[in-house]
Order: sequence, then structure tokens, then C-alpha cells
Amino acid sequence: MKGKLLITCLLAIFLLGSCNENKLLEELPLDFYSPENSYVTQANFESALTDLYARVRNIHYGSNDYMNFAHFLATDIGKSARGTPDRFGDYDVFVVPTHAMIRFHWVEWFKVISNANTILSRMEGSELTAEQQLLMEAEARFFRALAYRYLVYLYGGVPIILEEVASPRTDFARASKEEVLLQIVDDLTFSSQNLPAINSVIDGRVSNLVAYHFLSETYVSLNRFDEAIAAASKIIDDPNTALMTERFGTKANLDPQDDYLQLGPGDPFWDLFQRGNQNRSTGNREGLWVIQMEVDVIGGGLQSGGGNFNALERFVAPVAFLTYLDPDGKEGSIGLPQSNFNTGGRGASFLMNTDYFLNDIWMSDWDNDIRNAPHNIVRDFVYTNPSSRWKDSSSVKYPSPTKIAQDWRWYPYPSKVTTPGDHPDNLFISKEDLTLNSTAASTYRDMYLLRLPETYLLRAEAFWRKGDLASAAADINVVRSRAKATPVTPEEVNLDYILDERARELIFEEQRRITLHRTQTLVERVRKYNDMNRDEIKDHHGLWPIPYAEIEANVDVVIEQNPGY
Repeated sequence: MKGKLLITCLLAIFLLGSCNENKLLEELPLDFYSPENSYVTQANFESALTDLYARVRNIHYGSNDYMNFAHFLATDIGKSARGTPDRFGDYDVFVVPTHAMIRFHWVEWFKVISNANTILSRMEGSELTAEQQLLMEAEARFFRALAYRYLVYLYGGVPIILEEVASPRTDFARASKEEVLLQIVDDLTFSSQNLPAINSVIDGRVSNLVAYHFLSETYVSLNRFDEAIAAASKIIDDPNTALMTERFGTKANLDPQDDYLQLGPGDPFWDLFQRGNQNRSTGNREGLWVIQMEVDVIGGGLQSGGGNFNALERFVAPVAFLTYLDPDGKEGSIGLPQSNFNTGGRGASFLMNTDYFLNDIWMSDWDNDIRNAPHNIVRDFVYTNPSSRWKDSSSVKYPSPTKIAQDWRWYPYPSKVTTPGDHPDNLFISKEDLTLNSTAASTYRDMYLLRLPETYLLRAEAFWRKGDLASAAADINVVRSRAKATPVTPEEVNLDYILDERARELIFEEQRRITLHRTQTLVERVRKYNDMNRDEIKDHHGLWPIPYAEIEANVDVVIEQNPGY
């Protein structure tokens, strides 16, 4: 009897198990991470979101040199300083389907989309509550929309992928530009309605206002100007946002008479870019999205021993300390970079601003606009070598023969690219002399990806496109008022003026190429303002080519190349 019972029990177990044989064949990894075991708890999903932030930070501020700064180079505001084609000095060399830069931005933004889709696809069946799922969805969809924003303005219509891709595919088809823009609107509408308010998120995390900004921008691209104005107004009218119009932060009380760094008098605009002043937690109410940088923290990006992460200082600031001669033809500098206002830290002279930015846009208001003050745009190098009879003399008044022969040795630059006096102690050769070693390169502060003046100027553009010139001028003048600049009249407002004001206010913050692609003014303005690239830029360079490797790999559907490539 016991034997029969045992057989019956075993048979029942077998039959029950056979009903779920697919379940038995499922492999759930226990000793390594996979999508099946990495998207379960809230902590798992938070880690996945953190990766999206890290990817966006790396695209803009990583260690890929010209790739990270491609949206400044070869535009109306910036060019390769040394006149060579190796750092986007030639459109015919760089903007081709086989160039690594073209593929870098395609691949990296589609990685953001892929990871966002995985988060969205894996929420069902996880341990997330309904409320947690709503927040996760809002944040993941924001990043998906952000990625498509860059892709659509760089490449035009691209494949729209809204589900997790769990196995290889070779059948992606391009959507139209309008379809991509409408998908961005759909994602950002959801995100703007469900992301937390700006006063309830930690520093560096996106809020509903960030989503509203990019939603407004997308509405402008779709010619839906009333909706663009309404979305931008959500940000401008929020009681938690305001322009910083009074001195604030870490150097607000610095006495110029006691300033051994030679920083100048400063002003609220200058304060915005001093180390420690970017985040809401420090009192800054105009930073809408601030990319976080930490020194010697795992995942923080920056190292006290130096490196090329967030190397805006290295890339943009000049290299006057290196073989820069005085008027007698003798060494005019001490031969080492210095952490002060005069030299710009460890510059390497790779990206020089155009005359358009350095001169043209300031002409009508040169002495009034604080953004053009000597402490905001450094226009003189003072000889530093104690052995030179020209020490402490102006190299502009008494020019160097090196400068005449090679103008990339020293040129004016916006001081916001540097952190004078705020380099880590490990980088100083002599703290007394402020001399730095050769590994100094990074800009040692948090970085604005979005600041409130950009929203004012975006709404001004929407008003202008709608034909409301008075309202457009009023928004521009909010920004100009803080800068002590002469107000613009409604009759003076046009797209060129708005782009000029964006350059004055947002240099090296705004991804300038994206703005010029979005407004379809890149080719026109490069030809007008960039003496290096004007002759080789072609009409079709208003869009980047689809990377050849992507076309070649997509064997089941033809991905049409953009015209001209």
C-alpha cells in the first residue's frame, strides 16, 4: 500500500511539473547580473536610472576630447584653435558617414534609449509599488525623449524604438522627423506631469521643470507656439526659480584688494561659475539641471591627480605658459600653468572662440554688459616671468612675437571654463606661486546642462515666431537686465538677435550645434562667422550623415542615407 501511494505521489508531481515544463527550462542566473535579476527592487531600478545620468554626463563631459565638445567646434562660436583638421577643423574630414565622431553620438544616444526602454519594460512584475512605477516611468521616458532630441536634430528622422530589444535585430526603419518630434512630445508630456517638483529633488536630478523646458523646445520645432509658450511659462512662473541678481556663493565677499588670484571684482554672473555655487542646495535658484561632479569619489568623474574628464579648461583655455615670449623674444611666462585668473589654468589651446563671439556680439554694448567684463572674458595675458623686464605688463599692449607667429598661444577666453584657485591641492607644484603640474586639465565644478536664462530665451523665440515681438523683447530683457546691458527694442528682435543673446549668456553651456541644427541656421552662420570652416561647409551639413556601420548592419531594411553623403 505504501509503495502504491509513493508511486501515485511521484506520478502526480511529475504530471504537475509537466504542465510547467517551459518554466522548468527557464534559466535564472544566480551568480551574475542579467535583466531577469537586475530589475526587481527599487534599488535595482534606481541603479539603472543612475546609469542614464552617467551616460548623459559622459557624452557631454567625458574623456573623448573633440567628441565631447563637437557641439562647440566648427560652429559660429568656436573653431579648432591651431588651424588643423584633427579637432573638427574641416567638415569634409569629420562629417562623413565613416567618422568615429558621427558614430559616437549615434551609438551613445541609442544606448540611452535602449537602457530607458529596458527600465520601462521590466517594471511589470517587479517589486515596485504603483507610485514608484509612475516615478520610474516618468524619469526613464524623460531620458528617452532627451536622447531622441539630440538624434533628431543631428540626423533628422531616426528609428523609433519603444520596447526593450532583447535579441539582435537588423530591420530598423527610419521614422520621419515629425514622427520623432511627436514621440518626444508624448514622452515629455508624461514626464512633465509626473516628475517631482524642482524643490523636492536632490541636486543633479531632473524635475518636472526640466521636462517642461525640452517640451517647450519641441513644440517650437513643431510650430506649436502657444503650447511652447505655455510650457516655458511653467518654469518661469514657478516660485522656486529666479535669476540670481545679487552677489552670492563662495567668492561673493572676496575683496579685490586682497585677491591674490587676480580674479577681478566679480558680479552675479561671475558667481554662477565659481566652484560650489551651481546647485539649489547652495542657494542658486536659476540652475534647472546641474550635472554633478565629485573629486575622488567613485563615479564622481573628477580626480585630484588630474585627468581629462570634464576637461573644458584644457580644451578651451590658451597655453600661454608654454614658450610664450616677451617683446624682447625672451621667456615671458614662468613656463608652468597657474591656477589664477590671468592664465586660465592648464589650457592646451584646442578650441578658440570666433571673432563673432569675442567681438561682434559685444560691439553695441561693450562697456555695459557685465558678461563682457574682464573677469568674465579674459582678454589680456600679463607676463609672469620674474626674469623678464616685462613682468606684470600687458601682452596686449606689448605683444609677444610668439603670439604674432602663432595666435593660438594666447587668445581671449570666457573665464567660466576655468576654476582659478580651486584646483585640488594635489595638482599644485607650488601653492604660493599657484603653479600647476601638467596633469591639471579638468574644470573642477558642477556643470549646467540647463539654466533658467535659456528658458527665457526659448520663450522669446516662441513669441518671436508667433509674431509677438513685444513679449519676445520683454523676455530677452529679463536676461539683459541682470547683465546690465542695454534693453532690446521689439523692432530689433529677430532670430539672429536671439541666437546672439544665447551666445552671450550661454557660451559653453548651451550645446550650440544642437541649437543651430534645430533652428536650421548652422550652415548660414558658419559661413558668416567662422573663418576656418566657412569655405568647406556644404548645404547638406545641416544634418549629420547616418553612420555607415549602422546602414551596413541593418540588412533587412534599407536605412536611407541623408542627402549629400
